[in-house]
This record gives sequence, structure tokens and C-alpha cells, in this order.
Amino acid sequence: MSHLVILPFLLPILGGLLLLLPPIQNALIRQRIFAIFTSLLLILVSATLLHTSYTQGTQLYLLGNWQPPFGIVLVADPLAALLMLLTSVLGLAAILFACAGDDETGMYYHTLILLLMAGVNGAFLTGDLFNLFVCFEILLIASYALLVHGGGKQKTQASLHYVILNLVGSSIFLIALGILYGMLGTLNIADMAIKLQHLSHDDQLLVKVAGLLLLVVFGLKSAMLPLHFWLPRTYAAASAPVAAMFAIMTKVGIYSIFRVHTVIFGEQAGELAHIAQFWLWPIAILTLFAGAVGTLASSNLRLLTANMILISVGTLLVGAALGSEQSAGAAFYYLLHTTLVSAAMFLIADMISRQRGKAEDRFVQARQMKQRDLLAGLYFVAAIAMVGMPPLSGFIGKALLLQAADSGASMAWSWSAILLAGLAAIIALSRAGTTLFWRVTSLNEEGEQVPVAKLLAVSLLLICSPLLVIFAGPVTAVTSTAAAVLHDPALSVDALLPALNLSAGGY
Repeated sequence: MSHLVILPFLLPILGGLLLLLPPIQNALIRQRIFAIFTSLLLILVSATLLHTSYTQGTQLYLLGNWQPPFGIVLVADPLAALLMLLTSVLGLAAILFACAGDDETGMYYHTLILLLMAGVNGAFLTGDLFNLFVCFEILLIASYALLVHGGGKQKTQASLHYVILNLVGSSIFLIALGILYGMLGTLNIADMAIKLQHLSHDDQLLVKVAGLLLLVVFGLKSAMLPLHFWLPRTYAAASAPVAAMFAIMTKVGIYSIFRVHTVIFGEQAGELAHIAQFWLWPIAILTLFAGAVGTLASSNLRLLTANMILISVGTLLVGAALGSEQSAGAAFYYLLHTTLVSAAMFLIADMISRQRGKAEDRFVQARQMKQRDLLAGLYFVAAIAMVGMPPLSGFIGKALLLQAADSGASMAWSWSAILLAGLAAIIALSRAGTTLFWRVTSLNEEGEQVPVAKLLAVSLLLICSPLLVIFAGPVTAVTSTAAAVLHDPALSVDALLPALNLSAGGY
């Protein structure tokens, strides 16, 4: 059994703990170097795991060598490995950007970022629902502290709402897990998929209730309508590198919807098959509508970017609502794109804010930025990518999703909603760019020069968009394989029970 599988979860935990110990604890430079080194190591491990899972099949890690469904099992299939690589790249950018001074505004920034990465990676890796809950709590605890990092009334207010809503979500999660365990006697995802087929009609009703409760929980995490109202203000209130890192948080909820409602409640579930589809279609369309209205009504660039995340959530939910292998593969490609570009825009908004004086990133007339041409170029690239215009990756992601809607009704709904939301995004981002860069007075000589670390962080994220285009063939091959594994019970269920097929775990 290879220990490589557990490293994306274990490394950031150990790294975060070591940052609390002398001689690293009292030296900020050493903390930065160690955090950057840990994130680079995570990228290497995640890339290796992605290659292994893609070429050799799903990798299992059985803690204590206890066979599922009785022990804790970590599952590294192409989807989990791909998303862990995404998390690692995002974490490196958030750490680099903060090294320019944001990590000086509060304590334990680098420790909290690494613990957040551990929780996110654990959620992608876990093969059972209880440990999914545990990893949710790890990432949420880290996010609570990161949200108030640096202090301030606005951050405290946003944090309070965020904490209360997530505590409610955690309570609903536990209730759903209790029902499922009482009915099925297991919380192992693969084992649940098998036992679901042998339930009586009365037991199926209770399991259906639990499955829909899970949809509510994952909907809260992913900020789908009507559980989206916490996201814009929370993300806009967070510091720039924290908001960039939070771009992956909604994707954990989206991932959970795909994993649970495809593997457990998929085709093989009989009467419980696709219990979420009835709800996902209207929720996806309304989330797109809410995001579009939010972008048009946004008063500053950070709030606009947060509402753009709502549009991306709605777009990904369309991929889940279509329910096909092709739509899942397209959604996974779009997920990579939107996470990276949204994070970059949060960082760009911070750099713009620091050069506009008291106007910050609000859409009002202000003094000209000292490095207007540089920031305008970065903004233009990010905006083109976000709205899905060629030649960047957003265009390919949306084109793949629209292509996946091959029937009349689904085509009408998905094409109309996605394209209209894209039009709203074009209008909002065009207005924002015009105001920020053209509606200016005299030059603001007091604006902060963009530090090299911040420029490197933004460049790292933005360069991923053209790379996703240049290497679209290999990337779509990986996302298609990830979707195929998710939709094939032989790969997503049978292969995860080594007691039946020991060779699947690499023994």
C-alpha cells in the first residue's frame, strides 16, 4: 500500500504544526519560506498522485489496514487528485501574495492556510461520509480564523454570519448521517451504494429524506440559491489572499454533490436514483440569475468578483443537473478554470484598491493609479477569462458544458441561462473596467507600488488560463476520465471495496 495517498492531507497538517514551534514560530521570514516549500511539495505530490491515478487507476489507502467498510479509507481517483492539485496551486498563490505584507496583520496566517488546505484535501480524499464531515469541520475552523485575520468590524460581522450558518449546516449534516447510518449500517460511500439497492420501500423514504438533507448541506457549502446570501459579503470582507483561497471552498460543496449524488444515488440506486435532479435544475437556473443580478448591482470589484463566483456555482450546477458523464467532465474542466481566475481577480482587486487611495476598489471616480497600465492588463486578462470569451479557458469550459446539453429542454434552459449570465458578466466587468481605469483625475503619487510577490501570485493564477487552452486535450482527457470513473459503478463502487477486489488497492 503506497503512502503517497495520505500525503496531501498529512503534509499541510504537519507543516502547520511545525510553524507553531521554535525556531520557525518567531521568525516571519522562516515561516514564509517553510510555507512556500510545503505548498511546492504539495504540488509535486498531488501531480504525482494525479498521474498515478490516471495511468494505474484509483488508489486506496486503508488506515490501520482495516478493510472497508469497517475502517477509514482514503480514495485517490483522478477527480480527487485533480482537485488536490488545484488546491495546492491556489494555496501557493495565497501564500506568495501574503508574503508581501498581508501575513503581518495577524497571527498564524501560514498555519491557518495550511490547515485549510488539509481540510479541503481531506474532503476530496475521504471515502466515507463521516470523515467528509470531519474534514468539513477542519476547513471551516481554519476559515473562521482566516476570515477575521487582520481584524475589523466588517470582518467580524461577516464572520459571525458565516459561523452561525455553517454551524446550522453542520447540525443538519449530522442529522442526515444519523439517518443514513441507522438505515444502512454504514457510512462508507461505496458500501452505501450497494446496500441502498436492498432497502424496503419504507426505509427508502427515510434515506431519500437524508439524501435531500445532504443536498441542503452541500448547497449551503457551495452557495447555491436560496442558501447563497452569505457568500458575497463574506468573500468581499475577507483579506485578498484569504478570499482567493476561499474560491476553492464552494467547489468542495459542488464536488460533494457530484460524489454523493452520482455514486450513492446514481443509476444503480433503483427508486432513489437521481433524487436530486428534480431540484438541481431550478436551483441552477435561479443561482445563475441571482449571480447575474448581483454582478450588475455590485458597488466594488471585490463584491463583483464574489457575485461572479455565484455565476460559476450556477454554471457548475447545470453540469450536475444534466446528470451525464459528458456534462460532468465539462463541469470539472470549468471548475478548474473558474477557481483559478476568480482567485486571481480577488488579488487584482486588492492591488487596485491600494493604488486608488480612499476610493479603494469602489466604482467611483478617483485619482489615476500609479501602475494603471500594468493593473489594467492583468484585469483585462482576468475579465476576458471570467466571462468565457475566446481565446482563454472560460470559453472552452462553457462550450463543453453547452455541448453536453444535447436534448431540447435541457438545451433551451442551459443555453439561455448560461449565455444570459455571461452577458450580464460582460456588462458588469466592462462597466467596472471603464470606471476604474478611465474615470480618473490626477495621478495618485501615494499609491502602493505592486510588490514582486503579489505580481508573482497573480501571474501564477492567470497563466493557468492559457495553459488550460494550450493543453486542453490532455486536461479534458483527465476530466473525462474522472467523470467516467465517477459514473461507472465498477470503478466508483466495486473497486473501492478491497475485500472483494484486493488488486484495486495496489496490494
